[in-house]
Amino acid sequence: MTTSTIAVGTDGTSTSEAAVRWAAAEASRRGVPLRIVYACGRTEDAAEQLLAGAVLDAAVRQAQSAAADVVVGAEVLGGEPAQMLLGLDVDLVVLGHRGRGGFTSLLLGSVGQQVATHARVPVAVVRGRADAARGPIVAGVCGSATDETVLDAAFAAAARHACPLAVLRTYAPPTPLWVGDIPAPDDGVATLNGAARERLHQQLAPWRAAYPQVDAEAVVSPDDAGAVLVAVSHTARLLVVGRPSHSAVVNTLIGSTGLHLLHHAGCPVLVAPRAAVASVASANGRAQR
Repeated sequence: MTTSTIAVGTDGTSTSEAAVRWAAAEASRRGVPLRIVYACGRTEDAAEQLLAGAVLDAAVRQAQSAAADVVVGAEVLGGEPAQMLLGLDVDLVVLGHRGRGGFTSLLLGSVGQQVATHARVPVAVVRGRADAARGPIVAGVCGSATDETVLDAAFAAAARHACPLAVLRTYAPPTPLWVGDIPAPDDGVATLNGAARERLHQQLAPWRAAYPQVDAEAVVSPDDAGAVLVAVSHTARLLVVGRPSHSAVVNTLIGSTGLHLLHHAGCPVLVAPRAAVASVASANGRAQR
């Protein structure tokens, strides 16, 4: 890619309009152009072409209203919607969480899920509150190889938004020990909580050094990651989760937690695929150890 670009899919629904506005604001923060695309299965159909033109004209106006400084382009893509979106040469794909026409059931159906689970670039699924521009950014890490990409994306986003960042990692609580009918003293939870928090602080150190302007909080919990992230999403402006770069099984691409968030989060969700190369912050951190 020679020029950084954001692409957003639209079909004229209210959810895709929200995605257009979010994408325009993000393009403004990044200082990059915005491509608005309409997937049209039958490009030779005159009625479909008229509808596509009307939808795109309205979307361009919405984008310019949300971010007047952004260069906006619009185009009709002929072909299967998911494949058209996956084939875009851009840095970020933005989608609403459901749609109609070429984007029918955008998230809950095949198109959105295919894009979110197979794209080689980050995908933002815009859903949730109208005031989701407020609050912190929240990132979920799990100790896997995807964490580096998640932290890269989350710290960069927090720097662009000039907002706090909370990084969450869950851990398995200890099995309670019982003596007769009386539970044994539960020192295990406090010990595990402290150890998990210390590991997370160590994990965040390279990114905190690379982004000193970001106020990053380390949060640990023994509760289910999906439930915790959905709960905090109602006061967050963005959730960032990761996925491996390749897999033959759709659910393992993003994981059960990520899929749960795409269906239930109260704010936009950014799905970051594992990077092909190590992050700068991570490489710096390893060099210092």
